[in-house]
Amino acid sequence: MELESQLLSKFLDDINNNRINLPTLPEVAFKVRQVIEDPESSAAKIAITIGSDPVLSTKLLQVANSPLYRASSPIENLQNAIARLGQTVVRNIVTSMVMQQIYQKGVNPKVDKHLKQLWMHSTKVAAISHVLARRFTKLKPDQAMLAGLIHDIGAIPVYTEAPNIPELDDEEVLQRVVAKIHNLVGSTILDDWNFPQELIDVVSNHEDLNYDSGEKVDYVDIVTVANILSYIGTQHPLTKTEWTEIPAFKKLGLSPEESIATMEEAQEEVVLIQGMFTS
Repeated sequence: MELESQLLSKFLDDINNNRINLPTLPEVAFKVRQVIEDPESSAAKIAITIGSDPVLSTKLLQVANSPLYRASSPIENLQNAIARLGQTVVRNIVTSMVMQQIYQKGVNPKVDKHLKQLWMHSTKVAAISHVLARRFTKLKPDQAMLAGLIHDIGAIPVYTEAPNIPELDDEEVLQRVVAKIHNLVGSTILDDWNFPQELIDVVSNHEDLNYDSGEKVDYVDIVTVANILSYIGTQHPLTKTEWTEIPAFKKLGLSPEESIATMEEAQEEVVLIQGMFTS
């Protein structure tokens, strides 16, 4: 444990002194968020910004026409997609769509493997978060989806930096360090990106099973439950916790039986949402 504490201290010191490069928000997502936050922006202006990236443009149109948003008639251009979905939804979808770029910077096969596994887990939690928000709360499903997608983002620099730290060549030590540090690193990343506090709170608190912000359900609750449900069918320790004692489940009004039934019912929807990020 002393070794882990030393590694944690070193890692945090390296981050504070800019010796480790944290992930940066892809430029197109930054520009889209910037133009949407401009009070004078319009669907046409946002469409021009998104249109500078043909791949992203195609993906956004696919999402707008997907069963997820149940368009009554085909949407054929970006401006109509933005008008139909709304600027906030577009901002969150665009940010989510480009996030995969950050998970594709493996410096060697081992790092690449870790990042791919992290991305697949993140997309599953994102999909389940969308389902939970839409079915059981009045929170924005697209915001919940983005929250799920970035909940473990702080693990990325730990994995990418691990080859430079001999002690982290031990897989068990690496995973213990990731578990202890990724929430703090993740909140630092989102703070640098000027993300809203409600998303920073998700990264900071989603693994605190005793977290309780009050009577109202928030995005931390959604992602906490989604993260646990993502491990159904595995031997992960979270599946062995007493769900009925976790405030997030209580606030969503979900018993263990109802949670599992919901996942079975929503399987098609979860696959659809995951496919948006992995196709």
